Amino acid sequence: MNMNTMIKNVRRAVIVGASSGLGREVALLLLADGWQCGVAARRADKLAELENAFPEQVTTAAIDVTAIDAEEQLTRLVEDLGGMDLYFHAAGIGWQNRDLNADKELATVETNALGFTRLVGAAYRYMAAHGGGHIAVISSIAGVKGLGPAPAYSATKALQNTYIQALEQQAHARGLNIRFTDIRPGFVDTALLAGDKYPMMLKPEAVARQIVRAIKSRRHVAVIDLRWRVLTAMWRRVPRWIWRRLKL
Repeated sequence: MNMNTMIKNVRRAVIVGASSGLGREVALLLLADGWQCGVAARRADKLAELENAFPEQVTTAAIDVTAIDAEEQLTRLVEDLGGMDLYFHAAGIGWQNRDLNADKELATVETNALGFTRLVGAAYRYMAAHGGGHIAVISSIAGVKGLGPAPAYSATKALQNTYIQALEQQAHARGLNIRFTDIRPGFVDTALLAGDKYPMMLKPEAVARQIVRAIKSRRHVAVIDLRWRVLTAMWRRVPRWIWRRLKL
């Protein structure tokens, strides 16, 4: 195999939110599968373990999705990596916020809505200008209905669902070779949900394996797992007048 063929066969992924949780688990699976990975998080020191374990495959960057220069930082990471075939967005925050604490609501919107739009949009623009690619994001089943215990979280997840759907339609209309996968897990046992009680918690390692399978099979929407697919299908059918009376 000549050098040009080897370079063409290299698969490059950028994972934003790779310091912990599902972002880290997916990064580990891609690295084990031979991908070159640009891993990013707000604190780059949290990525040292990945870099130490895979020194020939990992490029790191400190990217805060809420920062004005986040798109510039992402572009620099992609250049350092040598390109981007897959953009995987795993950055996000959320709380149960039954008292509607303003700081929590606004921080959730800043990260899950503004930060999400900023970075996913940047990845889309890069791929539009460089021949295409694959954008995969972790949204949530929480975007299906407005959840009283977590208003901003469920609202921003609904935004993410709709934004990816809109980009997919736009890319098709423009003839762009960009694929999309909207990954909607149920509640996953990660630091994001620490301290709150949730039903049917999923193990992050198992969820990460399903995420990678969904990406490789080019799924448009992947609800994880079967129990949550059934439950969210039922949620969609609950009339509004009943839903608002439920005590969640």
